[in-house]
Amino acid sequence: MAQISERQQKADEIAAKIWRLSRDRILVNMRFLDTALLGISLTARFGADEVYFEPTPNGGTAICYDSAYVLNQYKKNPNNILRLYLHIILHCIFSHAYRYDRVEQELWDIAADMAAESVAMSLGISGAELPIDKTRRMVLDEWQQKLGALTAEKIYKRLKNDRPESSELFDLQRLFKCDAHESWKSADMERLEITQAQWKKISERIKAELKGFSKDRQNNKGMLQNLEEATKEEYDYDDFLRRFCVSGEDIRINDDEFDYVYYTYGLSLYGNLPLVEPLEYKDVNKIKEFVIAIDTSGSCRGAIVQTFLNKTYSILKSSENFFRKVNIHIIQCDSEVQRDTKITNDDEFESFMKEGQLEGFGATDFRPVFEYVDNAIESGEFENLKGLIYFTDGYGVFPEHKPPYNYDVAFVFLDDEFDKPEIPPWAIKVVLPNDY
Repeated sequence: MAQISERQQKADEIAAKIWRLSRDRILVNMRFLDTALLGISLTARFGADEVYFEPTPNGGTAICYDSAYVLNQYKKNPNNILRLYLHIILHCIFSHAYRYDRVEQELWDIAADMAAESVAMSLGISGAELPIDKTRRMVLDEWQQKLGALTAEKIYKRLKNDRPESSELFDLQRLFKCDAHESWKSADMERLEITQAQWKKISERIKAELKGFSKDRQNNKGMLQNLEEATKEEYDYDDFLRRFCVSGEDIRINDDEFDYVYYTYGLSLYGNLPLVEPLEYKDVNKIKEFVIAIDTSGSCRGAIVQTFLNKTYSILKSSENFFRKVNIHIIQCDSEVQRDTKITNDDEFESFMKEGQLEGFGATDFRPVFEYVDNAIESGEFENLKGLIYFTDGYGVFPEHKPPYNYDVAFVFLDDEFDKPEIPPWAIKVVLPNDY
């Protein structure tokens, strides 16, 4: 028994040394990964079937492995463990584990592994090459032609919307799987809430260093695309629209200021004569004046615009957000204003959603919309315009200066692509959350 224990101890020591050597080789090639690599500990776990990472009792993250498995993989090819280490690190900095409770897990496993391996191969780290990479690259090249950016989110969407046969899913899983994802389930990841924020900070730092100091941006493009996805801010669109609300009186019983005790007492004492009457209005914050600008250039396809309008309409039509009488303008514009549809109530909005036609599909110029809105303010069309949201793909001519009137401007994107043009500093950028 003691002999087995000593043998196991020796295996643990050698396996730990292999992990450390792999880490050092990654650091030599990719120094910007130092914080990420040092943020993960190593834990030998006898009998583990696969390598995986999981939360530690102190809220950290550990790679768990069976030492015999590590030695066997290293014996087959010394690059196996380095590549596995890199694969797991990429899962962490791309926050793949934190989306697990919102997705179909079988498809997400495949998508996350494909994204991680795509980046691992593109980084060109010496000592990370594997014989299977040639086959993986052929498959990934086909996917890249379909999707462009090979992020887990994009791959997952494609797998879900155009689901392959079970045999193809099995082949993808077998080709790209490196580690186990069982510990990604929400019950385990809840213990990593603080670490999730830390990983996001690490990802932000890596992204900044790649953009600022990388000599070969093309080789790191896949890495940057995945980092953009991992670090982008997601908004609750309902909460975002509330910033454009104004205070006003809405016709409804004000339960906060109405005393039912006196009301019912009067009815019991005098029959049908209450002592107090309910207030028939209440001060509320809702959207009253608003501009929705739609980029109808050729690059903004009708289906994408319709999705954005459906999202916006489903929120605005709620009585919690919408005054009975409103002044909402839906402006369609490519290189010039094509149409302005004025909405004064919910019925008109619903009619526009059913019957409205998109016009334009030329080049994109954002300036005509702002000139049009400013002229409308000057002519008295708006009393207290709080905001303008401009749905677009971002490729167009922006105004040089902030509008002279006091309303907020937001450029809204339905899907955040890599290398999207920067918006002006006086505007807000909103990326609608992906609906997995």
